[in-house]
Amino acid sequence: MPIYIDSGGTLHHDQAHNFALTCPHCEVLAHVTPVSVPSYAALVSMKPSHVGIVYRCDACNQPLFLKFPVKMYAGTRVELASGYTELERPREKFDVTHLPQEIDAQCREALACFSAGCWNAFGSMCRRIAQSTFQDLGEHGKLKMFDQLNDSREMAELDQETFNLLRRVLFATDSNGGRNSMPPLDANSAGILLEVLKDLLYQSYVRRGRLQQAMMMRRRFATDDTAAKVTLLGAKP
Repeated sequence: MPIYIDSGGTLHHDQAHNFALTCPHCEVLAHVTPVSVPSYAALVSMKPSHVGIVYRCDACNQPLFLKFPVKMYAGTRVELASGYTELERPREKFDVTHLPQEIDAQCREALACFSAGCWNAFGSMCRRIAQSTFQDLGEHGKLKMFDQLNDSREMAELDQETFNLLRRVLFATDSNGGRNSMPPLDANSAGILLEVLKDLLYQSYVRRGRLQQAMMMRRRFATDDTAAKVTLLGAKP
């Protein structure tokens, strides 16, 4: 049964009892309940191409805004498409603890673009992050990251088309008369790009930073232990 609003302004959805979203406020996957539905009379009068409905998160009671395309205006109801757009999305998270300050700031801006559904702006920020990383890692930084991209390709079993898109976004430049211009992204390709970028930065910075931090702590513990033994040996009975 399609989703529709009847002439009385009631929303009908046969999967309503299973309808759950990850709330952008509490970040919990929770059932949502419609609390504000446009009136049937107003919709029929203005015939918008999309309908906005306000839901309530059953976990935290915060409002959620969804936009549904209209399939058709029937005699006694307005039928909606099952696909919808979340006007607020949960913010993506990424461990930026060990990233250089400039790349940290660019990552935060890229994640904001992704959370807002601005896929092409997100792609542009990813290219900028990659270029900053190449410069920061030195002479062989670009080649090293390309090898890491190939490793990610094998582990994730990415197809050739997806790999080519990732390569163009992250390793091409805006020169050469536009031949390396940014390829268009959608939600799926942007999601893959985000996970690959996370992995590349993890390998280049986060993993190294955590390992160096762990080694420093081990040396500190060893030094403190040695000092304690010397103190005990030198103590008078």
